[in-house]
Amino acid sequence: MGVALALPVVGFGTVCGLSELRLRTFSPPPTFSAPIPEDSASLARGRHLTRTRGCFGCHGQELEGQVFEEEWPWVRRAVAPNLAQHARGHSPQALADAIRAGVGHDGRALWSMPSYNFTHLPEEDIAAIIGFLRSAEVVERTLPRPSLGWSARWGLATGRQQHMAQWVEAVPEALLGPEDDAALVRGEQLAMTTCNECHGLDLRGSWDGTDLVQPDLAMVAGYPWADFQTLMRTGVPIGGRDLGLMAVVARDRFAHFTEQEVEDLYAFLGTLPRRPVPENVFWRPER
Repeated sequence: MGVALALPVVGFGTVCGLSELRLRTFSPPPTFSAPIPEDSASLARGRHLTRTRGCFGCHGQELEGQVFEEEWPWVRRAVAPNLAQHARGHSPQALADAIRAGVGHDGRALWSMPSYNFTHLPEEDIAAIIGFLRSAEVVERTLPRPSLGWSARWGLATGRQQHMAQWVEAVPEALLGPEDDAALVRGEQLAMTTCNECHGLDLRGSWDGTDLVQPDLAMVAGYPWADFQTLMRTGVPIGGRDLGLMAVVARDRFAHFTEQEVEDLYAFLGTLPRRPVPENVFWRPER
């Protein structure tokens, strides 16, 4: 009887131990050295980045934090912290590690923060975000502790789930460099810090092995300019069908892009059909 009871306990402890080991296994985050600005122009830039990169969407429209218990069924309880409060309580290095490297202030990899979406943000943009968050009013809200739960720990222990630091390490290098057209370079950075959250780390589509499919953004080449503007500002595509999450994201984030940003994004995405689609990537498994 005692042995029968002990086996599940040992198994659970093993899974917890392995998952914790995985959460502490990653490459060291890069050193962050940019000064945190306090001038009004930089704080306005930080607010723009915070809005267009989705921080308000996950952390609340007042940055007060949110709880996700049903949206991500593979974890028991995901909690997006109060960002204004969190930014005041941690160093710029710790904040930069979470934003762009997927590593929390406790030294463990994060598992719901989409840090891979911010890996290509320049240091000065990270600094502007931190400056804005520290300047934002703290709206108090009581939040529960996050919890991975058995399913997530099993996925981590067995390697079936990737923690955020692993996702960050998988983000491709930029295709373009300083010698390329400036508008295309800006457009790639926008795409790689907004669109890859859903459309794959390489922007060429993603799926999770089920029916959840996000299309290859080479499709934008088939969009007339006016229709692309409408899509980005309202979330309404050609044909007017309901795009679900894309429609919500467009209204909450992309509607705040400047005209120049939309033009740059359109220009870069229009080049994707000429580029090969990467193979053997985990966000686009063979079906």
